[in-house]
Amino acid sequence: MNDYYADLHIHIGRTEGGRSVKITGSRTLTLLRILQAASHRKGLDMIGIIDCHSPEVMIEIENLLRRGEMTEVAGGGLRFQDTTLILGSEIEVYDQYCLGPIHVLAYFPTLDCMKAFSNWMSLHVKNINLSTQRIYCGGIELQQKVKALGGLFIPAHVFTPFKSLYGKGVKSSVSEVFDPEHIDAIELGLSSDTHMVSGISELQAYPFLTNSDAHSVGKMAREYQKIKLQQASFSELQKALQQQDDREIAANYGLNPLLGKYYQTVCASCGVQVEESATKCPACNRHNLIKGVAARIKELSDSEQPPRVRPPYIHQVPLDFIPGIGPKTFERLLHVFGTEMNILHRTTIEELTEVVPLKLARMIDLARKGELSFTVGGGGKYGKVIDPHLNDGLQ
Repeated sequence: MNDYYADLHIHIGRTEGGRSVKITGSRTLTLLRILQAASHRKGLDMIGIIDCHSPEVMIEIENLLRRGEMTEVAGGGLRFQDTTLILGSEIEVYDQYCLGPIHVLAYFPTLDCMKAFSNWMSLHVKNINLSTQRIYCGGIELQQKVKALGGLFIPAHVFTPFKSLYGKGVKSSVSEVFDPEHIDAIELGLSSDTHMVSGISELQAYPFLTNSDAHSVGKMAREYQKIKLQQASFSELQKALQQQDDREIAANYGLNPLLGKYYQTVCASCGVQVEESATKCPACNRHNLIKGVAARIKELSDSEQPPRVRPPYIHQVPLDFIPGIGPKTFERLLHVFGTEMNILHRTTIEELTEVVPLKLARMIDLARKGELSFTVGGGGKYGKVIDPHLNDGLQ
């Protein structure tokens, strides 16, 4: 069994021809740039691109296959250099049974399966070319179609205040919207972690995923997981989610929830952070509050039973969050060590100090161990890393 690093929630901003896919995504975030960055800069063994239902994206994939730049993987998935692409789609559910909108992820083993799903979905959305379109059918009907095509079904960033299962969706239970038996995993999102949600009883049945939801190349792998597999393929990923044949998620790597941009309750009118119990802003007296993820999880927590044994959740700070790592320093590190995964998992402090000053090498080490301090994020703004050298004189 081998360890593979996987980020399964990456958006496409534009097609090669310039057509928008994820409107809020970077214009330079194309399929080919994602694949190249995943393989050469990030060091990701597996990625999920969740806009593969778009017809122009599928044409680009076919062109890569025809040119021999991409090959089909036995067991599902497509191989580009050192990275396996898992074909995915993000969909917005808002049917008559839910308070929605709720974002979900669907993944398929082959391009033919994705084509079939795209053709079906085109009958239920207004613009099949765009990402995360609202689907005009029930959540359970969507699940049934995904499963009929051999796919995986995963609710996305489930605690964020907008467009998520628990943020504005379900009052108390997954079963209000979906068939619990047809959910393969739960994606936690940037403002939560395994420990925070351990008291929500209905989530004990599901494995947790930590993904970047990247809208630019730089944000890829800001959250990811290490998975034990025989090879990087769809069928192996499916086994890992089901904990079959010694396949499993070995570790989740994610931002400390304090850094997440929806952790704390915030006044939407003036931006002031407020107490979880507040009903109006003490600064401007308005009731326009965005409930933080921490407060929402407390509302949902209902169990005092010992939680399911889960893999470690490591509060790792992405390199581009670290004070002192600008573009030139970042490129110098990549030139020497190859990929971000190498820097975060395979280099020693001694090796780092051959490239950057000792102070910065120690910062990188603290970041990858989850030992940095932060200001708290909320209301759509990320928290910030506090430079420890400003306080303790570390040189």
